[in-house]
Amino acid sequence: MKRERKRVVITGAGPITPVGSGKEAYWESLIQGRSSFQRISFPDRDMSQYRCQVAAPIQGFDLFQYVDRTRHSKYLGRTSQFAIAATWLALKDAGIELLRSEDEKENLREQSGTYQLRGLDPFQVGVILGIGAEAMELMEHYHERFLSRGPRGISPFALPNIYLSSITSHVANYFTIRGTAYAVSTACASSTHAMINSFLEIRDGREEIMVTGGADACITSYVFAGFDVLRAMSTRNEDPQKACRPFDRTRDGFVMGEGSGVLIFEELEHARRRGAHIYGEVVGFGMTADAYHLTDPDPDGKALAKAIRDALQMADLRPEEVDYINPHGTSTPVNDKVETRVIKDVFGKYAYSVPISSTKSITGHLMGAAGAAEAIALLLAIERRIVHPTINYEFPDPECDLDYVPNQAREKEVRVGLSISAGFGGVNSAILIKKFE
Repeated sequence: MKRERKRVVITGAGPITPVGSGKEAYWESLIQGRSSFQRISFPDRDMSQYRCQVAAPIQGFDLFQYVDRTRHSKYLGRTSQFAIAATWLALKDAGIELLRSEDEKENLREQSGTYQLRGLDPFQVGVILGIGAEAMELMEHYHERFLSRGPRGISPFALPNIYLSSITSHVANYFTIRGTAYAVSTACASSTHAMINSFLEIRDGREEIMVTGGADACITSYVFAGFDVLRAMSTRNEDPQKACRPFDRTRDGFVMGEGSGVLIFEELEHARRRGAHIYGEVVGFGMTADAYHLTDPDPDGKALAKAIRDALQMADLRPEEVDYINPHGTSTPVNDKVETRVIKDVFGKYAYSVPISSTKSITGHLMGAAGAAEAIALLLAIERRIVHPTINYEFPDPECDLDYVPNQAREKEVRVGLSISAGFGGVNSAILIKKFE
């Protein structure tokens, strides 16, 4: 018997970003165009060897401002810490009560997590998160210990915390989530792919609620060096605040950030029964592969264009019904040019009328978490009728000649928004979110 397809809405948002944690702090930085780019250094590293010395780290992050300490929490990688904190924020924002394990012990005797989700069946809640590279700081640390001390220098908790799947395992364990649980790793498209897979879990009736999005913490000496030698990052070391400048003629690379974006996807009738606030509805998606190059996007952008068209077709929407586009918008010379070409290809003359703004111009590139953080920006634009600016836009590029909402936020009624993500290896994804009606 064929299952009825369910409607999927979004009821919670939890951003942990370099420009603010929690939706209000994050939103304020977005609409004010306030970035946190800065010059960085790594302990015991000669920074003169790095062409790029600019990033957007999260300063002063403390997981235990959000959740209780456990006996295993000291082994957590920074990526998992971001994911746990963002999940806590998203669940709270969704109006889901978190019950500590020591409370009401008679009712929780069979439970094992640090928290339980009051009133929810843990087998009908799942978690799918995107990630680029889990716990790289742990991997680098234990690698150095292994070289100096051999196997005895490695903790027995090292390997389990380096698995990509550990991010979802930690979230599931902390919040006693017993439904679908796995990680998605498709470079910078990871969290958008995670959201799409979570949408399918609910649409097809397998789960009622999904914790989804992504997290990444790649500002480590090894990962940073890898992107540096690829010449993918900006070298405006003397003027870090202006280093990330998507679609600007003088752009020279992205600025690496870190953090997490977690959203609560929920089956519509389940959300209604518990009186949840609904930010928007997921109505379409597309996923394709360039099959072109390990790092560069296909200059023709045909596969990315198809992903966007597939999303529109699924949602039964015409291009002219899209009110706002949150692009991948990395600030690299090739990506921004190709993405502009793709938008023109899909939207035709209307491409010049639709506002487009890059969240990365403010947050930096959150890598595997980027798509989720940008989806939260899109949700808040729908709710608050404002689109944030693309900052540092000073010099128009003849090949990037669309409306990028330069430098100032803009009031705008957004009924339908499109978020685009792309990653190394030519993985493309697009997701459409509509104002709930």
